[in-house]
Amino acid sequence: MGSAEQVAGAFRSRFGADPAFLVRSPGRVNVIGEHTDYNEGFVLPMAIDRAVWIALRPRAGREVVAVSLDFSEERAFTLDHPAGGVAGWVEYLKGIAWALGEAGHRLAAWEGVLTGDVPIGAGLSSSAALEMGTARAFAAVSGLPWDPVVMATLARRAENEWVGVGCGIMDPLIIGAGQEGHAVLIDCRSLEMRPVPLPRGTAIAVLDTSTRRELTGSAYNERRAQCEEAARALGVTALRDVTPAALEARGAALPDVIRRRARHIVSENARTLDAAATMQAGDVRGLGRLMNESHVSMRDDFEISTPALDAMVECAQAAAGCHGARMTGGGFGGCVVALVDDATAPAFLAEVRGRYLERTGLTPSPYLCRPQAGASIIRV
Repeated sequence: MGSAEQVAGAFRSRFGADPAFLVRSPGRVNVIGEHTDYNEGFVLPMAIDRAVWIALRPRAGREVVAVSLDFSEERAFTLDHPAGGVAGWVEYLKGIAWALGEAGHRLAAWEGVLTGDVPIGAGLSSSAALEMGTARAFAAVSGLPWDPVVMATLARRAENEWVGVGCGIMDPLIIGAGQEGHAVLIDCRSLEMRPVPLPRGTAIAVLDTSTRRELTGSAYNERRAQCEEAARALGVTALRDVTPAALEARGAALPDVIRRRARHIVSENARTLDAAATMQAGDVRGLGRLMNESHVSMRDDFEISTPALDAMVECAQAAAGCHGARMTGGGFGGCVVALVDDATAPAFLAEVRGRYLERTGLTPSPYLCRPQAGASIIRV
């Protein structure tokens, strides 16, 4: 489990001095609005109380030296030619250096130690947390202004063009701009953001199925291409511009698979806007119903769920104190997110753990998440 104390202590052991900066970059969970971000639609994520930590100090020369405690590995690369190499955690650092350089920033080198407790491959954006933490580190040592929108845009470019995953803006943006106690409604076209409080007396449970997927090699990029095909066929820039009524009227001309992909995006955008309104009104039941409907859409129309995810959703929905549950993240494994009564949340987690283990034979990792502020830096 990553922490400020752990990473600072490891830095002292490796480099023989205190770090100049500590960076905390949270993971995120998406309450609702899945795969809508790259369709220029709406999402409702929150930054969570699990994070990537980086302890670092400026370093002379042009070489970045980084130690990953989680991978027990030290890697280095030059800022002048951060060439792509063997896939792995350091590629995210190199990708951010490349994107910042492409944007015209003169970067300073640093040496640091990294660790984190955002589970990898669970749909909680461990990669975006690492990227935005790296951007925060470079900004600190290079004297760059910290603008979450600008940095999130560069992190998305790094993920798309360096790492090779066609992700949208949601993950880096909420990690950069999260607000304590709130989810954030993001318009992924204008990048306008509006904080929305969790309904009083509720908590968000993240239910890790203990199954994993590798996003780069998954059907994520295929789903994105199918959405683009649907938008072209419907004559719009992005599926954000299609209303449910318009899709009903014109969708019959689309191939069945493309029509179902589009139907998920169009209905999910509507659900996400409705969810923000229900949260603002404190309508717990309404929000839970929308989350349940979202999962059905992802399971049947977008086809990104799995038997393990479906089992976890059903275990959560059957447990006392649950208002709604859905898979969250890119799909094909990872986590379920549930809206639960805060007062009975520990009993809910225990019940779900037992139900899921009995049903699947897998040992899950359920836990509560609290909305946190976005990526931040602490001067030591």
